[in-house]
Amino acid sequence: METNKTFTMIKPDAVANGHIGAILDKIIEGGFKIVALKYTALTAEKAGEFYAVHKERPFYSGLVNFMSSGPIVAAILEKENAVEDFRKLIGATDPTKAEAGTIRQLFAKSIEANAVHGSDSDENAAIEGNFFFSAFERF
Repeated sequence: METNKTFTMIKPDAVANGHIGAILDKIIEGGFKIVALKYTALTAEKAGEFYAVHKERPFYSGLVNFMSSGPIVAAILEKENAVEDFRKLIGATDPTKAEAGTIRQLFAKSIEANAVHGSDSDENAAIEGNFFFSAFERF
C-alpha cells in the first residue's frame, strides 16, 4: 500500500466560511505536495456512498446531510508518512481538544463541522482518493 499519499476534503463549513486558501496554505506549509485537487459538491447519494462505512451509526444521516449541504474541496496529498503526518496536522475531531495550530483548532466550529476530513489509513486513503479522482486527474 502507498504510504506516501493521503486524502483530504475541506468540508462545507470551512468552504462556506472562506477558509479554503488558509487550509491549503497550512497543508503546503506542513510539507505536503498536492497531487490532485477538485472543487466540487457531493449529492446526498454520493455522500452516502463515501460514508457507507458509517451507515449503521446514529450520526450517518446527519453526516450525509452536512456533507451534501455545500461545495467541498477534495485533494490527494503526497509526503513521506502522509496519513499519520496529516492526522497530526489536522488535529483531533473535536476542535476543543485539538492541539494549538492544527487545522481543526484554527478553522473548525464543532465535532460535526470540523473543517476537514483526513484518511485514517493507507488503505482508506487509496479508496477515498479513487472515489474522487481518476488517474488522469493526478499529477
